[in-house]
Amino acid sequence: MEANSTPLGCGPNVDSLYYNLCDRSAVWGIVLEAFSAAGIVTSFVLFISLLASVPLISDKNYKSSVALHAYFLISTFGLFCLTFAFIVKKDFSTCASRRFLFGVLFAGCFSCLLMQTVRLNILARRDRGPQGWVLCLGAQGLWLVEVIINVEWLIITMVRQPLGPVNATQVTRAAATSCQIGNQDFAMALIYVMTLILAVAVASLAVMGGKHKQWKKEGAFVFLTCLLSVGIWVAWIVMYVYGNSRRGNPTWDDPTLAIALVANGWVFLIFNTIPEICCLASFEDNQQGYPEELYPSRGVGYETILKEQSSQNMFMENKAFSMDEPNQGSKPVSPYSGYSGQLRSSVYQPTELALISKGILNQQQPELTYETTIPRASLNSAANSGSSTPSLHTDIGNSTFTQTNGNSGNGMHRKAL
Repeated sequence: MEANSTPLGCGPNVDSLYYNLCDRSAVWGIVLEAFSAAGIVTSFVLFISLLASVPLISDKNYKSSVALHAYFLISTFGLFCLTFAFIVKKDFSTCASRRFLFGVLFAGCFSCLLMQTVRLNILARRDRGPQGWVLCLGAQGLWLVEVIINVEWLIITMVRQPLGPVNATQVTRAAATSCQIGNQDFAMALIYVMTLILAVAVASLAVMGGKHKQWKKEGAFVFLTCLLSVGIWVAWIVMYVYGNSRRGNPTWDDPTLAIALVANGWVFLIFNTIPEICCLASFEDNQQGYPEELYPSRGVGYETILKEQSSQNMFMENKAFSMDEPNQGSKPVSPYSGYSGQLRSSVYQPTELALISKGILNQQQPELTYETTIPRASLNSAANSGSSTPSLHTDIGNSTFTQTNGNSGNGMHRKAL
């Protein structure tokens, strides 16, 4: 009856192995399932974003770290996927995947972080890092050590409990015995991963002692990621090894390990992957934002000629536009505009010598001022008493000359202004 009873929230066709994924009484399974699914989607999106940014990266120091970040995201993606193996109930496949992949995936993440700190240490001191394939080989070598350790440990524990003849009851018993592993043994198998965590913490602190400050920011993010990971690992190891056994509640063993996977996976994404991608994007924006003054204004080339022609055409268009504007009406100039009200002590006569000397002085002075003179017609009663013809007065300089036509003949008469 207990096997046939379906918990609330699960359908009748759901296998009892997956009850924790839909059982409303076991809320921890549903919550961890949601966080794991969100982590899987986020890891995939960040991986695509990282690959899409590769053609835009021109600096070799940044481009050499793209492969490490991609490998790190793949390992983080595996951590979120492994969480489902701890949510579902135990059988032979889930127990084998738990024991093997837990240390392997964490070793992949921390080996990438360790090689990242090595790269940052070299850059902080020399401002020129190693090539990308060297970093990838180093991370692969560190990861393979944990793979070999887990394979040997899995083979030894499986050989100790042989399966025997193929029988449904015996297979169930063999699966149960394969899952019967002590919590202390599970934690002791992860000593190499703990060593990697300690190495990452020390190496990230060493980045702060470099000369070039632009790489210390990335080192600070790696150190923060490692520090939070240390706190998570201390918490789940204490709870898994001592807390659950002393409280007499071994059913919290699986939730403890699942929470550690989800929490550490989100720490990797928030405090390491997202800041690294933001640093790559900001660096490319700074590189593409060169001012125009860095390029010479004149040069030999077809583009330079086109640029000069376009600027000249723009000037001509602007000039034509200004010429098309309607001219303001010319204001009439008063004949007394040049009069300042001061008495003049001397008046120059319009002789040839005066005109020649005035022309010479005007040639010596670079700036010439021209005054508009308006001839006007007026009656001159003093000079032409019997003349009926009006006279034309023209103001030149400081004197006024009057040209008259009358009975007395043509002549030039001086009239004081």
